[in-house]
Formats: sequence, structure tokens, C-alpha cells
Amino acid sequence: MDRTTTTRAATRPPATTAAGAAPRRATAATAAPGAPGAAPAALRERAARVLAANWTGTSTVPSRELYPHQWSWDSAFIAIGLRHLSPLRAQLELETLLSAQWADGRVPHIVFNPSVPLDAYFPSPDFWRSTTAGRAAGAPGGAQTSGIVQPPVHALAAWLVHLADPGLSRARSFLPRLHPRLAAWHRFLLHHRDLGGAGLAAVVHPWEQGMDNSPCWDAPLSRVAPARARTFRRADLDHGSPQDRPTDLDYGRYVRLAADYRDGGYGAGAGPGGAGAEVALGASGFAVEDPSFNALLIASEHALARITGELGVPATARHERAERLTRALVERLWDPADGIFRCRDLLAGGAHAGGGGPSPEGPPAAERPPTAEGALVAERGVTGLVPLVLPGLPRDIAAALVRTACGPHFELGGRARLVPSHDLLSPAFDPQRYWRGPAWFNTNWLLERGLRLHGERERADLLRAALLDTALTSEFAEYVDPYTGAGCGARGFSWSAALALDLSVHGDVGGRGDVGVGVGVHRDTTAGPGSDEGARND
Repeated sequence: MDRTTTTRAATRPPATTAAGAAPRRATAATAAPGAPGAAPAALRERAARVLAANWTGTSTVPSRELYPHQWSWDSAFIAIGLRHLSPLRAQLELETLLSAQWADGRVPHIVFNPSVPLDAYFPSPDFWRSTTAGRAAGAPGGAQTSGIVQPPVHALAAWLVHLADPGLSRARSFLPRLHPRLAAWHRFLLHHRDLGGAGLAAVVHPWEQGMDNSPCWDAPLSRVAPARARTFRRADLDHGSPQDRPTDLDYGRYVRLAADYRDGGYGAGAGPGGAGAEVALGASGFAVEDPSFNALLIASEHALARITGELGVPATARHERAERLTRALVERLWDPADGIFRCRDLLAGGAHAGGGGPSPEGPPAAERPPTAEGALVAERGVTGLVPLVLPGLPRDIAAALVRTACGPHFELGGRARLVPSHDLLSPAFDPQRYWRGPAWFNTNWLLERGLRLHGERERADLLRAALLDTALTSEFAEYVDPYTGAGCGARGFSWSAALALDLSVHGDVGGRGDVGVGVGVHRDTTAGPGSDEGARND
């Protein structure tokens, strides 16, 4: 059904299924979804065409018109799919992104293409002013970038790309060249973004978490005075329907947060524990510990351990770090009553007055700020399900997450075609507006892996089949109505094509050697906890 003929009333069925309901049976069109080659060749060919059309020679844009530059977590997901078409291109994708890394370790969320006109996308390079406003924080002089970050999927992507062609990877010294950059990236998050003092990384802008206008941000953003509408022009509305995009009020708040962070020097004064970054936030005040962001950091820590092992250094310390972070994630963000991980708003209720114990990672205790308790955000978002990808998640928590995903709030295996980005029963749910309800391919790809990891193979197979079918019928849409699968946003979207391609090639996580996330972690127990030199100092 075409998106323009679908009303909101028609997209919300009147009833809900019971929590833990059995998944639907596969139809004839999607039978045997876990078998190799089950996806039609047409999907792979069309996905390859999308990725070829969006390839610039050194990287891949998410969408030629709507997103004409390189995005950070997009490139990580894109590389995961590209490895099946060209491992060399997949390696270049990550190398290009990381070549714009800042000296303090951050990987910027956008690397701008200088040949693209300034008015093609907002905020443009002249808004971020990375080479001037970011000089003290170590912004590169040879590239224009944004000053904020996105979820750290990169080490996982690098490991999977290496596995696609280990011979080529070793011949090009792919992992030896990327390892120090990936280690510095994780160090930035673990040391400079531990704003809560408990070991987890905090985001200082909704764009950093990646789910830009999620209702999970409504309460934290309510404190932010929006920038005046006449002080900026939204280029996204030139290429997307207003009903699919964030509102002007949301955008005004995004602009204000980004401008304040920029004018504060992008947290250049932040030392261990992130105290300087807190000062840089000023009165804007947005600091949130997010479950998805931290789950992806933990998954990438496991992947970085594998990379370290490939380079000949025992990886025990990195695996142990990932396990400590998993415990911190559970202690800080798990809501046992509702069976979901929640965001923690660090600035809610005078959070910074609180005290607490030492962080499980990062700088010495004397250099850390007191633990900020803040408050858990009431909204249920798909971000709270993503930790299912973690191999070290306690079994009872993994089981509870599956029940929540299958229950009335998300309808996995029920009447929702794909898992929505937000709680179907929330008053804030909208099936078409960006991250306020539509289903996205990257979050569903992560959930498919998590289900398979925790023994839910039938549900994983059915979700994989639905992903492949929806990707093809929606023309690789940016996101889709979770009930109907009708495409929203851009078409020919790169990560939708790349992740569909990945699922079409491999139906079984265990069979593809994806050890960074999605299968059990095999630790090297022959050395002590401090044997990983790279991890010990990060």
C-alpha cells in the first residue's frame, strides 16, 4: 500500500496480542527463511544496485538526496553488507570514516563531502565549524565534520569485514591500521562520556543516540529552549514529507543543543570522568545514558577483543571490560517490573548532587565525578530491546526481553510486520513519523541477531523473512509502517539495502563466525586480566 493513502487510523489494529504469543507461521513466500539462498536473487541484485548508486568512490551516502554526506553508524552497517559484494569497498568505507577521527578519539557523526553545496543539508559544515570551534578538541584540519558522535558499531563492523576476506584484510594490514583508532574511540566514550560516573557512556544530543525524535527524549528535551525558527532552514523537508520527519519544535531544540555544545568547544575541557563535558553543556542540559548506545559499545568491545586477539595480544581484559559494562547496564538501566531497559536522564531532578561508587571502567576513582542518579525515562522504546544482542546478558533478563518484544507493546510475531521503534500502546506512538513508531531495518537486524543468540531461532527466522520481504517490497525504504510495511522516508536507503543483503546471504549467525556479537564469547584464559596491553590503558 502506498504511504500517501494510508491513514493513521487504519494502521493501528484495534486489538493486541498476549505477551509471549507464539510467532506467526511463515507463508509460502517466506518458507524456510533460515535456509541459505532462501531470499530471492532479485533482492540481492537490487540491494547491490542501491549500494552502487550511493557509492562515492571512498564511502557510501545513506541517500543521494536526503543525506548526501557520510554518516558514522550508517557506514558501519553499510560495511557489514558491502563485505558480501566487495570486502575492499567495505574496508574503504570504514577507513574513510575513521580518517576523519578527532585527536580526542571521537568519531564524528557526519563527515562532509566538500563538493556538496552547503544548502543541500542542514546543519551544514558552516554550522558545525569543526576546524575552528573543534580545534581544542582535536578536530582534523583536512576534513569538515560535525562535532557530535553516533552509536559505536564500528569495531563490530571492522571484525565482520575482516572475516569476509581475512587474506585481503591481512595483506592490507586492515586491522593493525584500524585497531588504534577503534581503541581511541572506545577510550573517548568510556572516559570522557562517563557523565553519570557509573561506567556507562552518556549521549549529549538525541542525534548521538541515532533515534533522533524518539518519545524517550521528550522529557529530557522539554528543558531545552528551542532555537528560533527563522535562524535555520530545514533542508530535509525539501526531500521528505513533513509527516514523516521530526517537528519544527524538535528541530529547534536539536539546533539549540548542537549550537551550545559547539560554542562550548565540543567539550574540549573534558578530562577523565567527563566533568569538562558537563560544563560545556551549559544550561541546555541533555545527558542521557541510553541502553542501545551502551549495548552497541559493549558488543564492539567484544569485537575489539577479537581484533586484539587477531593481532596476537591476549584479549582477556577487553572481554572482562565488556562483562563489567554489561553488569553496569543491568544495574543502571534494567526495569524488572516491565521487562525492558530504560533510558536514564542524568539531569532529571538535580541528578548531579548525588553520590555513588566508582565506575567499573575508566579513570581512577579520585578523578571521577560522583555518580549521577537522575531518573529512568518512562517511555518504552526499541532502544530498550537492543541489549538482547549481548552474549553476557543474564538468561532471565534475555527471556524477559523476548517476552516484552512479543507482547502488546511491540508485537514481535504478532500483527506488527516488523518491531516498531516505539511502544505501540504509547500515546506518543506514530506509525509514520521517523523514530516515534516506524520500524527500522537496523534495529530489527540487531534484534534478529539477539533472538538467534539466545536460542529463539524460530522467531529469528520469521523476523528475518519479514525483513527481507519488507526490504524488497518497500524498495529499501529508510523506515516503514510497522503494521503494513509501507515505506516512509527515503527509498534506496543504504543501510536497508546492506542489512537485507547481509541477511539474504547468511541465515544463521553461528554459521558465519560473527563472534563480536550474536554468539558466545570464547575468552582466552591463559593470561591474567592485565595481559591485554591495548585494553589496559584504554
